Amino acid sequence: MLTEKQICGVYVPVVTPFNAAGEVDLDSYQRYVKSILNNSIQGLVVNGTTGESPTVNINELQLLVNASRELLQSSSVPLIVGTGTNDTRSTVTRTELAANLGADAVLVVVPYYSRPSQEGIIAHFRKAAEVGIPVIAYDIPGRTGVGLTVDTARTILEMNNVVGLKDCSGSPKLVTELTRYGSKPVLCGDDINFFDMLGHGAAGGMLASANVKPAEFIQIYEYFRSGQLDLAKQAFDNLVPLIRLLFKESNPAPIKWFLSQSGSITSDTLRLPLTSISQSLQEELGLHLHQNPLALEA
Repeated sequence: MLTEKQICGVYVPVVTPFNAAGEVDLDSYQRYVKSILNNSIQGLVVNGTTGESPTVNINELQLLVNASRELLQSSSVPLIVGTGTNDTRSTVTRTELAANLGADAVLVVVPYYSRPSQEGIIAHFRKAAEVGIPVIAYDIPGRTGVGLTVDTARTILEMNNVVGLKDCSGSPKLVTELTRYGSKPVLCGDDINFFDMLGHGAAGGMLASANVKPAEFIQIYEYFRSGQLDLAKQAFDNLVPLIRLLFKESNPAPIKWFLSQSGSITSDTLRLPLTSISQSLQEELGLHLHQNPLALEA
């Protein structure tokens, strides 16, 4: 089970590879995740936003979790499974499944589309936390349509079994306030704000771009943790052009294209309503990949 002390460093929210027919490509998944695990990541996140969770059915989720557990058998890296939906009952069902399959924690997003009140959000997380598996709450108002207030975030983080928060609120304000109150750990979820949020109290990051450059993001964190702030800032600044390209169109489309071009996965296929990236972005990312080839490990 994931503990608060383990919520630090770089967590990688992985993509869900699909073949050309749109079915889960387990061969690609296993090869690609194995490569990521060659780096000193602190957590592997399956079925998050980057994993196209709204399009992954519960049987496919079980396949992905089982494959991930096999890959992690000889590793101390915790497995976090995205189980949050905009329906509390569905969230509880998926959270129970993840617990039964041996996940170390679940990632539960603020309910999307329905735009619940802060009281409704609190009730939603209370039900998820009652399952008993550790919960990382996930605030991403740009996708959900509603964000956590500081008071709501504090209330959720005070719940038993809630062990931390992924903050994609778009600014360091929330993590700054929570840190001031001495809250449970917060992970930055906005890649472009990673360096700034470390400086405002974030314990690390759950970063989609780390699919492409895991070692570099880990190095930034290590520099920061050891007090080498100038080196951390320089290393982060070197990644900013790539981060901007990877989020120029909807995540995870650019990341999947990049991974497929580099051979990490077989296809950049996405499930509708997401579609592949534009030709112009392909050209920009292709130039970046040509100038900065990925060093793949078996």
